[in-house]
Amino acid sequence: MTRILKYLVSWADERFQLSDLTDFARKKTVPMHHSIWYYFGGITLFLFIIQVATGILLLMYYRPTEAAAYESVQYIISEVPFGWLVRSIHSWSANLLIGAAAIHMFSVFFLKAYRKPREITWITGLVMLGLFMAFGFTGYLLPWNQLSFFATKVGTEMLSVIPVVGEALMRMLRGGEHVTGATLTRMFGFHIALLPGITTVAIGAHLFLVQRQGMSPPLTDRPPRQMPFFPNFILRDLMVWTIVLGVLGTLSLYFPWELGMEADPIASAPVGIEPEWYFLWMFQLLRIFPSSVLGLDGRLLVFGCIGLLGFVWILIPWLDRGANEGRPSRFLQYAGLLIMIAVSILTIWAKFFHHS
Repeated sequence: MTRILKYLVSWADERFQLSDLTDFARKKTVPMHHSIWYYFGGITLFLFIIQVATGILLLMYYRPTEAAAYESVQYIISEVPFGWLVRSIHSWSANLLIGAAAIHMFSVFFLKAYRKPREITWITGLVMLGLFMAFGFTGYLLPWNQLSFFATKVGTEMLSVIPVVGEALMRMLRGGEHVTGATLTRMFGFHIALLPGITTVAIGAHLFLVQRQGMSPPLTDRPPRQMPFFPNFILRDLMVWTIVLGVLGTLSLYFPWELGMEADPIASAPVGIEPEWYFLWMFQLLRIFPSSVLGLDGRLLVFGCIGLLGFVWILIPWLDRGANEGRPSRFLQYAGLLIMIAVSILTIWAKFFHHS
């Protein structure tokens, strides 16, 4: 058996030069740090892998039509062996994925890990966060239940206030003027074809940059100690992944994702309908902002401010020039902290206190 295994390894090495990869893994080192925040990048990757695996399993039974979508999900839950568990894992991991990616973004910001030469790594990370949120938005409608139907209706209506392209963008996502079976088909296409292709490229670019430039060292005056990437750092990452898998399994087992009632397009919207939690801060801003300010549409002003903030957020590595010399901007640091607190407060306000 050992001789056969050696032969197979030698055969593969001659054709794929695997020894180059193993030599690279042996020589590669990473900064030795003791902050849990450094592991959220790996957690995000792990949860995305789970999303792909469970999504493929669900795709075997799901039917993306207005007449069959709800029944197919119901069949997965009630008839397919462990179907309810796979769906719960897929739903919970989608939410944990966006949460982990958001935590990773803010940890990179506060640890100044965007410092030169990692500016493009910062941008690819932001692109991936946006793509994960797009995955959540397009996948939310697929069960075709009442909550997802009206939440999608509200979410697409929010886009209509964008100048020039807003109405066209809303009709493009809906496949018409209203949320119908055409909307479901389009969301399904985005969710399983367009977004996975773009995300694969973004993740590949991000991992390539991380490997080429190395992990950002802590912002200290002394050079950090190094640890071998393999097996030391890999084993730590695997331990964290095991913990995340335990949390995900516990949530899926004890809090299975509910299906709810089938969507009825002619029914009135339920009271308190709202988008998923990662869009709640924007939704709450739209609710509390005046409908008109100096004759301008209040919703338009909100989206304008969010767009401007997003543009500035992308340019952070270039705005914080002092971070490269160990003198990060205190103004940007406090501004980032204020943004994080504001987003958290708006989300909690919309989720727990708006209807009280």
